[in-house]
Amino acid sequence: MNSRKIKELIRQGEYDNRFAKIYINEDLNAQRERYIGLVEDYEEIFGNDADLRFFSAPGRTEVCGNHTDHNHGKVLAASINLDAVAVASKNDDNIIRVKSRGYKMDIAEVDDMSIHEEETGHSASLVRGICAGFIKNGYNVGGFDACTVSNVLSGSGLSSSAAFEVLLGTILNHLYNDGKVDPVTIAKIAQYAENEYFGKPCGLMDQMACSVGSFVTIDFKNPTEPVIQDIKFDFASCNHSLCIVDTKGSHSDLTDEYAAIRTEMEDVAAQFGKEVLRDLDEEDFIKKIPEIRKVCGDRAVLRAIHFFNDNKRVEKEVAALNANDFDTFKALTVESGFSSYMYNQNVFSTKYPTQQPVSLALSLSESILKGKGAWRVHGGGFAGTIQAFVPNDLLDEYKEKIEAVFGSDSCYILAIRPVGGTEI
Repeated sequence: MNSRKIKELIRQGEYDNRFAKIYINEDLNAQRERYIGLVEDYEEIFGNDADLRFFSAPGRTEVCGNHTDHNHGKVLAASINLDAVAVASKNDDNIIRVKSRGYKMDIAEVDDMSIHEEETGHSASLVRGICAGFIKNGYNVGGFDACTVSNVLSGSGLSSSAAFEVLLGTILNHLYNDGKVDPVTIAKIAQYAENEYFGKPCGLMDQMACSVGSFVTIDFKNPTEPVIQDIKFDFASCNHSLCIVDTKGSHSDLTDEYAAIRTEMEDVAAQFGKEVLRDLDEEDFIKKIPEIRKVCGDRAVLRAIHFFNDNKRVEKEVAALNANDFDTFKALTVESGFSSYMYNQNVFSTKYPTQQPVSLALSLSESILKGKGAWRVHGGGFAGTIQAFVPNDLLDEYKEKIEAVFGSDSCYILAIRPVGGTEI
């Protein structure tokens, strides 16, 4: 379908049912204008004669399992209604051209899937890496032209990079493989591209949540073959909204703080001749605490306690969602947040004890939501964002009180999206 026809159909509401499935309760008119604008980007760069198709891949939020994945633990994550979208069309040039709004065009020749050192750390490497991953797994690839735009908040812990990677995989899946590549495989290909081509040694949680959609739990006991389970839970029926609060805290100069969590957990494991905490028997650990604290320190012991508890808490939250018990899920979410605060200790940096924006956001959230909603640190911690599940009748109050402290547009109201990477 050419660009003129597709814009006409969008304006007539022909895509409204598909938009409603993905964007839940959002303003459909805003999505119509967004997609029309994307088509106009395509027309300006590539012309208006191609057969165009739409694709979408969501951002993600970590729900439980805070700092458990790197010690081969379990996590619970979910896709959100912010997404990266593309309009794309096959070409006969055997070249992939991807123009993301606000960035220069990424170009990769399908016949050259070697790693280009000059592309490391840049999005062009992901284009090449996704193609290489498809070929490595025995799937088809080919040239296409695409324009993309994303509203996944960069730097918010919502995984804008994973959304882009899954978007590229979704395009190749539908243009050249008839949609036969399953979401788990696309996620693994996306991780491969980021690890080997982009040069970032990320785990699999981000890509998996973006690709599979809705709630997903991942067990990293064997990180090369993680066990993935998607959870069919209708978040829209709970009368709650997911809020991500940007406390505007800086992540600069905090690399050592993040690294210390993993290092200290692994130092505890080393006392048993193991590499990661997942390989320890918890009872053996508890018996040996008096000796471990002398060698590793009390904070390492507390972080190990957090690991064991949050790992079990993931299972409990999954059971609650499967039982449609959202109240228990919320209570467990609050428990997880307190564990991160008290035991994992990743809510503020001891280097800057007077700067505690995440702590403040959690305190404000508790005062509004206690007994009604849930709140916890989001992602790596120390600065940045918190997550809150807010009853819809408290949403206006919550947003107003949070933004009175952290500024306008610091509270993002989201929803759990029911589908992952998809063709529209």
